[in-house]
Amino acid sequence: MRAFLEEFKKFISRGNALDLAVGVVIGSAFGKIVTSFVADLFTPVLGLMIGGVSFQNLVWKIGGSPEDPVTINYGGFLQAVFDFVIIAFAIFLLVKAINTLQRKEEESPPTLPPPEVVLLTEIRDILNRRFH
Repeated sequence: MRAFLEEFKKFISRGNALDLAVGVVIGSAFGKIVTSFVADLFTPVLGLMIGGVSFQNLVWKIGGSPEDPVTINYGGFLQAVFDFVIIAFAIFLLVKAINTLQRKEEESPPTLPPPEVVLLTEIRDILNRRFH
């Protein structure tokens, strides 16, 4: 049991586990923002454009009685598809922006070393020539 706890302690103290936990929390919060965007802003506008239809009310009656119908609620499914597409697009834009920043960083000219480093390098080279 002690070895198990030591292994768990080593695992949880690694940076990867902490990074993953932060990513999950931020992803969850981001998902709530996108869900609100889709449900509260995007879907009502889209519903208005197609004739005032509320997606949550879109159902297909497949049987049952008029008092207790059996329905397929495809409006909720459409809402989930909209959520997914918008989240995927937002993540795509985020990854694209990060890749662009990394590319610019890689392409930037190397920075010059501080004058002290240049001087020490010259002294090292002079000493190497003198004693070798």
